[in-house]
Amino acid sequence: MVTAGVAIIGCGLIGAKRAASLPLGSLKVACDLDAARAAALAARYGAASTTDWRAAIDDDRVGIVVVATTHDQLAPITAYAAGAGRHVIVEKPAARRAAELDAVAAAVERTGALVRIGFNHRYHRAFRAARKIVDAGTLGPLTHVRGRYGHGGRLGYEQEWRFDPEISGGGEAIDQGIHLIDLARWFLGDFQEPDGAMRRYFWDSAVEDNAFFLLRGSEGRVAQLHASWSEWKNTFSFELYGRSGKLEVTGLGGSYGVERLAHYAMSPALGPPETFIYEYPMADDSWDAEFAAFLEDIELGRTPDPTVADARAALTIVETLYRREGLYDHHP
Repeated sequence: MVTAGVAIIGCGLIGAKRAASLPLGSLKVACDLDAARAAALAARYGAASTTDWRAAIDDDRVGIVVVATTHDQLAPITAYAAGAGRHVIVEKPAARRAAELDAVAAAVERTGALVRIGFNHRYHRAFRAARKIVDAGTLGPLTHVRGRYGHGGRLGYEQEWRFDPEISGGGEAIDQGIHLIDLARWFLGDFQEPDGAMRRYFWDSAVEDNAFFLLRGSEGRVAQLHASWSEWKNTFSFELYGRSGKLEVTGLGGSYGVERLAHYAMSPALGPPETFIYEYPMADDSWDAEFAAFLEDIELGRTPDPTVADARAALTIVETLYRREGLYDHHP
């Protein structure tokens, strides 16, 4: 029987969101290199705190580990936790490079631990509804995706860890862009011909602040994606096209605007489509829904989706373009 106790490794913004999504009383250990930050999160939930992530994972009360660190630590910590037989939910992108996931896959194979990749956007209400519409066949054969995601950074942003490729593995492509890639793969499947451009339009830095993708898959399917750190008004838009209609998800709540799903159902006579609008002005529950799905994975012994292979595929697209552009040869 799986111990339900949870350790959170990384107590920043995302770690705090993860803590809030846990069943009451399940957080046992909060860990962060910043002892005060770990103690503050632990105190909020009646948990212990530590700066030693191995000790947190090895705690006998812990059966599930949430890894929400900087990118350079995601894969090593996940591999250790899975190797210790703990089930893990690890934040995207799960590693800096696809090869770093080899140790994770080996640990999973050895112990049977379950590892879920934290692509929480799949669990936003609008995307849960979109998935049902697609699975019902309402859109007909899917053809292409157009996605945009971005924010405008902040003063001093270039001094933060995301601009250090040794820590982050890259810029906006591996930050918000990888969410778009995952969503495109979730609906359209694998892409065999990644193309695009990585650009530094605003910050004079070692990483890109704008990432453009043109991804080609089977049956002529295409994804056109743009992720930007110079999107001065926060934006999220994901359009999914089929032969019989279109879905458009806009907004993610908060500064991105009200989450909204538009379904444009084409009539046999073409012309203006019948339009259905669904709005979700309530608080984002994607973190809660994602963790609930992980608990169900564990209970059923079900392979989590998205998998380590999904993270590897998304990272491979990003690093293929990094290498092709020759901008980040010094990256890990």
